[in-house]
Amino acid sequence: MVVLLKILQVILALSILILVHEFGHFIFAKLFKIRVEKFYLFFDVGFSLFKFKPKNSDTEYGIGWLPLGGYCKISGMIDESMDTEALKSEPKPWEFRSKPAWQRLLVMFGGVLFNFIFAIIVYIGIMAGWGETYISNEENSIYVNELAYEMGFRNGDRILKFDDYTPERFEMLQADMARQTARKATVLRDGDTVNIYIDQNMIGEVLNSPGMFDLAIPFVVDTVPATSANSTAGLMKGDRIAAIDGKPIKFLQDSRALLSDYEGKEIDITVLRDRDTLDIPVQVDTAGRLGIYASIPGVKTKEYSVISAIPAGIRHTFSTIGGYIQDLKLVFTPSTEAYKSVGSFIAMGQIFPAAWDWYRFLNILALLSIMLGVMNLIPIPALDGGHILFTLYEMVTGKKPSDKFLAAAQVVGMVLLCGLMILAFGNDIGRLLK
Repeated sequence: MVVLLKILQVILALSILILVHEFGHFIFAKLFKIRVEKFYLFFDVGFSLFKFKPKNSDTEYGIGWLPLGGYCKISGMIDESMDTEALKSEPKPWEFRSKPAWQRLLVMFGGVLFNFIFAIIVYIGIMAGWGETYISNEENSIYVNELAYEMGFRNGDRILKFDDYTPERFEMLQADMARQTARKATVLRDGDTVNIYIDQNMIGEVLNSPGMFDLAIPFVVDTVPATSANSTAGLMKGDRIAAIDGKPIKFLQDSRALLSDYEGKEIDITVLRDRDTLDIPVQVDTAGRLGIYASIPGVKTKEYSVISAIPAGIRHTFSTIGGYIQDLKLVFTPSTEAYKSVGSFIAMGQIFPAAWDWYRFLNILALLSIMLGVMNLIPIPALDGGHILFTLYEMVTGKKPSDKFLAAAQVVGMVLLCGLMILAFGNDIGRLLK
């Protein structure tokens, strides 16, 4: 059921984003009176699942069977369909190739533009509906995995800076370290400032090791549900659990390995309450848990009105665009081995929640819209960025690339995209096998 829900979320997200992107091309083509022959969700290689052509319309609308994208087939343009038959005749007034360069540029940029506008609208809705919730890096400490420990970080460290950059959001620490290609991390450890020098050869491992910096959570009681076996144990909000069966713990994470040794048993825990130290008997359930919700430190929420959400949504969109461009820079830097983090639809499915959550779905949808927009700006033939590059060249030099050259470039671009797709699927399969 969980896998099915994730698949449905991926298909729904892809469908929305493809339609938004292709509608950007479609609307500008129509604006400049360029004929659009086909508007398809998914590719109709060989056959389509559904199609129709309205009366007195030049456009066929449909749904293909291959969910790897979609397309808007524009008359007189060399695109992924590689249909060059129409180019053998004289240019028609309604064809793409007959229009001025600035109009063709807007048609090609339309998809990316609509992806960014869509992300802005979604983020504005999120800000207005839920506000902006994040975990502040200020005063919060890290709980490390093996890679972070190997690099020199320790449980309880508070990261102050990466080089000269001061991170604000705790959940972005790992991404910030990679994006900044930081050479030094300054941390606060037991009251002292410590410098950790980062081996640049490990940046690839950083990108491929999720959960380097978990939030070190002090085991402070927030609530004890009525359904918990310890609902009548006498625990109170604000109690700090300092030891389990006489073994001291500092963070919630420390308790997990200890409690697994006492599954289904009753034990004593040491609790600090104001100035008192108490020993309280508790029941460990068969899953090795106490059934207690701990307080999460440093959670901040900014609330917005509909009006104030507009600039906030715009700022967040451009900040996310900037961050993703930094990610792509790492991917195209072979020494970082960031290309190993490139994923396909399998990786996409893993980021969606196991239960339906509008807040998380919309956040992921906006992020994917930005990723789709930025990816399409890469100046590779077969992507919008390649068409934009050739059109800008024409506008600057006054020389239009020949149809023969554009067709050859399209083939090269398709080969590059196939290679990227193979890399993405290969990475996903490799991660699954591990």
